[in-house]
Amino acid sequence: MRRPSAQFFDWKVAAFVCVLVLGAATAGFSQGPSEPAAAALVNSGPGHVIGVAFEGRMVGNLDKSVAFYKALGFVPAEGVNSSWRNDEVMNRIHGTKGVESRMAKLTLNSHISGEPFTLYLREFRGIPRKNAASGNAWDPGMSHIDLTVPDVDQMWVQLKAAGMLRPRSWDGKLVALPGETKGSMAYIQDPDGMDVEIVNQRAAAPATPTQPARPADPPGFNHIGLVILDAEKAQAFYGGLLGERWPANPMTWASGDFLDSAIGGHGNILRIVNGTFAEAADTSARMRFEIVEFENRKKAVAPHSITDIGASYMGLEVSDLDRLFARLKGAGVTIVSDGIVTMTGGYRVAMVRDLDTGAFVELFERPKQ
Repeated sequence: MRRPSAQFFDWKVAAFVCVLVLGAATAGFSQGPSEPAAAALVNSGPGHVIGVAFEGRMVGNLDKSVAFYKALGFVPAEGVNSSWRNDEVMNRIHGTKGVESRMAKLTLNSHISGEPFTLYLREFRGIPRKNAASGNAWDPGMSHIDLTVPDVDQMWVQLKAAGMLRPRSWDGKLVALPGETKGSMAYIQDPDGMDVEIVNQRAAAPATPTQPARPADPPGFNHIGLVILDAEKAQAFYGGLLGERWPANPMTWASGDFLDSAIGGHGNILRIVNGTFAEAADTSARMRFEIVEFENRKKAVAPHSITDIGASYMGLEVSDLDRLFARLKGAGVTIVSDGIVTMTGGYRVAMVRDLDTGAFVELFERPKQ
């Protein structure tokens, strides 16, 4: 891997971006004085988001996708019906009629809380489907998930041996962090082209005269990321309407070989804003929902639907879905679902699209006790 370009990106910036991308520091994620006071109200008033609960991905071949994510450490949940079904409730959630689909539910412990974090995979048949994930990692609307893995070298070898390795990184190799020589991270693609960022677990470090001892970085599901078009629109939706917390000192524009090499690009200029939502399974823990803006890669997002291969969505648990749903409709948010849909067991669900790239978000409310 080539060294970061000194023209735009010195080692101090590289280290800072590395911290942001890998989640090695979290001190800047608390609600800071620069955030609007309204954000605090959105996080606690009627119809607020409790926390992020899952990620969903629409796949072309469920069996291949399950095999791939199992190789990444995800574990299939027991007792899940993965047969083909014309599920009226799911069709209402997706805004479709009479469509057959099948799904898988997998879990991986959160890197932050240690609680299981869910990944839903769903395949549709009998309808036209294009691939919404066939572009570049920097295209607006593209998303990624980030995993901290115990042994990235072993995972790399095993994926390659199984014919599952599709790296985006330069020369198809793991990328070294700034100041290091050994590759430890990369973007790879799932069978449909959806991105997964894998980062090697940071080892424990003993205390030094200037630094306290550092525990090992726990493996697990680290964060969700989304490439945006318009930062104001994205922050108005995820922050203003859904209550995502923003860092007090967000990253400025940066570029260089390190950032390019991980995603297989050249000449990108970008900034990353590491906002956070609480985890639904443990609201004392905060998971990053990372919005990435490329200054020189803006283009219109191609129209696509939730049933297309490569479509993805974040799942947020909410309180008082009726109030939140009304607030979103009043703000002009596109509603995908047939209103609020009640599932078997009493869960209430709505699917919407954000105000920027049209990314999908599923909102759900638990049954009332």
